[in-house]
Amino acid sequence: MEIVYVYVKKRSEFGKQCNFSDRQAELNIDIPPNPELATQFVERNPVDTGVQCSASMSEHEANTERFEMETRGVNHVEGGWPKDVNPLELEQTIRFRKKVEKDENYINAIMQLGSIMEHCIKQNNAIDIYQEYFDDEEEVEVTEEAPSAKTINVFRDPQDIKRAATHVSWHPDGNRKLAVAYSCLNFQRAPAGMSHESYIWELENPNRPEIVLKPPSPLVTLEYNPKDSHVLLGGCYNGQIACWDTRKGSLVAELSTIEFSHRDPVYGTIWLQSKTGTECFSASTDGQVMWWDIRKISEPTEVVVMDITRKELLENALGAISLEFESTLPTKFMVGTEQGIVVSCNRKAKTSAEKIVCTFSGHHGPIYALQRNPFYPKNFLTVGDWTARIWSEDSRESSIMWTKYHMAYLTDGAWSPVRPAVFFTTKMDGTLDIWDFVFKQCDPALSLKVCDEALFCLRVQDTGCLVACGSQLGTTTLLEVSSGLSTLQRNERNIASSMFERETRREKILEARHREMRLKEKGRAEGKDDEQRADELAVDLQDLVAKAEEEFFSVIFQELKKKEAEAMEKKPKPGGGDEEELPT
Repeated sequence: MEIVYVYVKKRSEFGKQCNFSDRQAELNIDIPPNPELATQFVERNPVDTGVQCSASMSEHEANTERFEMETRGVNHVEGGWPKDVNPLELEQTIRFRKKVEKDENYINAIMQLGSIMEHCIKQNNAIDIYQEYFDDEEEVEVTEEAPSAKTINVFRDPQDIKRAATHVSWHPDGNRKLAVAYSCLNFQRAPAGMSHESYIWELENPNRPEIVLKPPSPLVTLEYNPKDSHVLLGGCYNGQIACWDTRKGSLVAELSTIEFSHRDPVYGTIWLQSKTGTECFSASTDGQVMWWDIRKISEPTEVVVMDITRKELLENALGAISLEFESTLPTKFMVGTEQGIVVSCNRKAKTSAEKIVCTFSGHHGPIYALQRNPFYPKNFLTVGDWTARIWSEDSRESSIMWTKYHMAYLTDGAWSPVRPAVFFTTKMDGTLDIWDFVFKQCDPALSLKVCDEALFCLRVQDTGCLVACGSQLGTTTLLEVSSGLSTLQRNERNIASSMFERETRREKILEARHREMRLKEKGRAEGKDDEQRADELAVDLQDLVAKAEEEFFSVIFQELKKKEAEAMEKKPKPGGGDEEELPT
């Protein structure tokens, strides 16, 4: 492809025309040297001179052939039928099939492919190509290394007036970035001049945030869209819902109107697993849970009032402070409240009153964290007051497992995404606790002092290796846990499942016992003689308890025998090697 560029310039712009002729030299002017100028001469040393090895060009261009790409979609229908044959009509397909089967090329192709297929079938019958030869070796052995964690990076709030890091969200595509929401949660005590900005950090660059998000009010929560990593959802301190598209810059792309938003800070926002990837819902301490579609975010699509009396009165509603939604249970969601009660809801109920299914109460203060176990969704973790508790949906009276009461207040918690028996908690004294209840039930497997101020939030990476903790002074610490805490152990799923089931069964027995005692007391107060019925119930309960104890100890003895057998196998024989038996 030839490129031609024409320069156009007027003749008058070139200056006076040169007139060359052959004549004798003429002296027009003679300037004698000035000695004074020689005294002012200064030698420059060293001398820097630039040399360009390539030829200078006023303008150059390179052009290549344009490559055009086009994406086309094809609707797949059953078979490769011609256009004149309707595959839905049985007669047409039978007629076309008979016509093809009589074709000589078709018969030759079938005969040729038949021998190849026969060989493959015989080979498959002789050898199982799907057999797992090293199935046992693939299971990871229980690691002997002590649990540990190390700090990878620290991301500090760049503002002069420090705010608390209230929420952390991992980038859904490769976990290369971290979105952190910053706000001051002290009621009406935000310092003058406090910034509203929140940030997205690149993991490898803790010095400067990659993207600055500018909301109308400080963000309490911030979540990446799992389907579109450029879109983020934020819950503001003034109750509004904001949405960003990082391709469009730092300003808010979509914002809910104040009159249709929450009346209190939005403490929980979660994306729903919808086809469009645009649906989400939020919860606030004003006692409302709202569903949104970011394509039309001006007002919510649905509102549920957290009134457990089912009268739908906002003045009786419990303040929602944490949310839980599991994509495998699309109709269910759970809400943790300021009053220490977990409310289980069904979104697809016919009336708003029926959407509140049941409640779980056991905490003395707000439930700051609520999350289902990723392996066993029936069991969920709550963090509130001075304890973390594990619940089962089958046992509503009380939790099936719980930690000891700590000296410091617990602020957040989360399950490990790779190990069903491991969960993390943060405390007001700046400590991160990692619990492994297969290894130890009474104390955390690892307790790490992350910083001197209070930790407010934590988030675990999808691989389970990295944990991000946000503090009261806006410092987000990135920690890497040891391989033992981030690798699935041998038989861990079975052990965790049996432990959950055993503790659930134990709680059911205790619930039945308490119910029986309450009925007995009620009967005495009313003057009824129910001793015979109570004795029968007590005998049944004693049998259940004895049976549960017998099962529990049998499992323990089996594990002890198994460990003794493994220890005997690993024990070296005397003599330093294998002995060969001589014939007698």
